Amino acid sequence: MTADRRFLGQERAIGGGALPGHAWLTERRPPYPGRVIARLRAPISPERYRRITFVALVLLIVIVVTGAGVRLTGSGLGCTDWPNCTDTQFVADRGDVHAMVEFVNRLITGLVSAAVALAVLGSLRRTPRRRDLIWLSWGLVAGVIAQIALGAVVVLSDLNPWLVQGHFVVSMLLVLDAVVLTHRAGLPDDQVIRPAVTPALLRWGRVLVGLAVVVVGTGTLVTGSGPHSGHQEAEQGATAAEKLAAASEVRRLPLSVHDAARIHGIAMIAFLAVTIWVLVQLRRHGAPAALSRAGSALLTVLVLQGALGYTQYFTGVPPLLVGLHVLGASLVWVAVLNVALQMATPTPLVDAAARPADLARESVRANRLPDGDLVT
Repeated sequence: MTADRRFLGQERAIGGGALPGHAWLTERRPPYPGRVIARLRAPISPERYRRITFVALVLLIVIVVTGAGVRLTGSGLGCTDWPNCTDTQFVADRGDVHAMVEFVNRLITGLVSAAVALAVLGSLRRTPRRRDLIWLSWGLVAGVIAQIALGAVVVLSDLNPWLVQGHFVVSMLLVLDAVVLTHRAGLPDDQVIRPAVTPALLRWGRVLVGLAVVVVGTGTLVTGSGPHSGHQEAEQGATAAEKLAAASEVRRLPLSVHDAARIHGIAMIAFLAVTIWVLVQLRRHGAPAALSRAGSALLTVLVLQGALGYTQYFTGVPPLLVGLHVLGASLVWVAVLNVALQMATPTPLVDAAARPADLARESVRANRLPDGDLVT
């Protein structure tokens, strides 16, 4: 009876006002979906938006590595259908290792899609809103859609080697978009982007990016003509010789792996030489600290990548080293793009009223740059 009275007394207290320390019992909140929508509509600071874009960039690199893992484990056709794993079930059978590897890679694609969606929503809610960030984030959406569609075609075409190469190319384009987006998301809103180096070094920066494209492209030719076909036809428990013989039945690029590796190695040496030359010029001209650090990072990953490439070639291209080499290729791509982007630096806007008349037109142009070109 006493307990009932105590409960009734608490109930009356709650109804008439609130018990001390129990204000949450009488606080009125919108339904849960309403709170989620309200949070999505809330403004996002530039710092928080840059973190969102960085997460998207990291996940895009992760999906490149896991995609390589699918190929290196021979799991390219572990899931024989799309979007379901098989024609009878969506989830892969736990007892089938190849199917599970392929299915996990598809799940990571879902995480990438979510991160890209957040990048788009964030660009729309960022304060202040910037048109360049919105366009770049929508570029990620287009790339992910293209990647998913191409992935379906790759599976349905039984791993056509040229389409598999296209898969990697689209991944590198996505990483390019994400690197530029993350870089520009970290730039001040009220400043203009101007060259931080001489016009000659700007051109050499573009040469570096072009050489990186050649190196990454020839690297995909080596993988596409090598022993890792992406699908393993051998029976479970087969010997290494039987697996190699079975893998030889799968289509590859019509190139000699030794010739492809030779071309790739020459391109890599040229890339390394130009990188060293650019770094020497940056030191001579007293480049900004951020640009110098970016150049040093590029040289470091290039040297490590070259050493790893030669090691994997002379040890029979073991899958683990090939996977690390794919990760290295992604990091080289990010590093060279960072060097090219750091060759421009934010500068305070010019005040037309306080400058000579011949700078007035430049000032007007500068005030439009945050919403303008991606690279100036």
